[in-house]
Amino acid sequence: MPIFANDTKRKSWLSVPENSDFPIQNIPFGVFLTRENIVTVGTRIGDYAIDLGALQQMNYFSGIELTDDMFMQDTLNDFISDGKKTWRLVRNRIADIFDENNPTLRDNAKHRDVVIFNIAEVEMQLPVLIGDYTDFYSSKEHATNVGKMIRDEKNALLPNWSHMPLGYHGRSSSIIPTEIPVHRPIGQTLPTGETTPVLGPSRSVDFELETAFITTDANIMGEMIPISEAEDYIFGMVLMNDWSARDILKWEYLPLGPFLSKNFATSISPWIITLDALEPFRVPGPKQSPSPLPYLQQKGKHSYDIQLEVAIQPENATPTVITKSNFKHLYWTMNQQLTHHTSNGCRINSGDMMGSGTISGPTKESLGSMLELTWGGKNPILLNDGSERKFINDYDTVTMKGYCKNSQVRIGFGEVSTKLLPPFVRK
Repeated sequence: MPIFANDTKRKSWLSVPENSDFPIQNIPFGVFLTRENIVTVGTRIGDYAIDLGALQQMNYFSGIELTDDMFMQDTLNDFISDGKKTWRLVRNRIADIFDENNPTLRDNAKHRDVVIFNIAEVEMQLPVLIGDYTDFYSSKEHATNVGKMIRDEKNALLPNWSHMPLGYHGRSSSIIPTEIPVHRPIGQTLPTGETTPVLGPSRSVDFELETAFITTDANIMGEMIPISEAEDYIFGMVLMNDWSARDILKWEYLPLGPFLSKNFATSISPWIITLDALEPFRVPGPKQSPSPLPYLQQKGKHSYDIQLEVAIQPENATPTVITKSNFKHLYWTMNQQLTHHTSNGCRINSGDMMGSGTISGPTKESLGSMLELTWGGKNPILLNDGSERKFINDYDTVTMKGYCKNSQVRIGFGEVSTKLLPPFVRK
């Protein structure tokens, strides 16, 4: 089925600012609270949030097989479960409804008033009920940098890293949407030179520049998803900040890996950008050597040219962009991640989230964490207000942005922006 929604010649009767992340060719999916305190599934064009539940009630999706309440829910899980054919039909229909040459909704003021909101009038929610969350470790540059710090240059990458996408299971209960603040975690750390740990606030709170993909129901227990089919089960992508407490991590990660150092907060952007919308920005991933085992082998363009950046903004100060990276640097692709995840028969459900792992590039200016940017705190970063950062300070806001752009269209993710607060105090 063709993707009519991606036609770069199409324009909307809704005004779209220049360089907007959300032209009519994007049509992301999210969940928001309206000014009437109604939670609905929606999309976005320019600076307008669009109530898909209202559109469905007024029969704008006539002819597409949808359950009666598909878009009148507080998550996207059921819509995602309907599969790729339905996602594409709905995106195509939305593009048609808002095409500048279609008068049906454009010239119906009563319907427009119910359907369309200024983005400032809505409150974005977590778009899916996330049952399971896996975080991969798929940037060769990041893994190499961390390996150099904790081992040595010769043994930076462990032998298994180049043969399979490594990952760990996180905790979905602490995944939050943009604008929800995060408290500095309290945990066990081992002070330098000591043999006994202490309990207290982390002194090394860090961000991790990541993306994540959201899956549909993919398999039955025991079944592996072939690499050739993996993409059919990926609904779309979000930006992700996988908050990390480096000092807690250093003490706890052996022998089982991250635990409390990672699961205190993971922030994601609220709009899911579909793989269909990203289609024009496909690129090959890095050359993989040694060649993966046959079940992970693929040819063609299976990565995406997504430009990413991170800024730190102290309280009452201007933000400083501290790094710029790109999704295409990731060594392991989303298809390989999903296929490997199911290679043992692990079941994947609608709304599951898979983090990319920290996305670091090949240069100092493209590193995806403070751990790397300051090399463990040895080389502080200077911000625009004259202050320095080794890690994230209380009341700093960390903002991640991402977009794809060519000569014809820009497709963006918006942002995930989160303020770090002092440790939680029980009243």
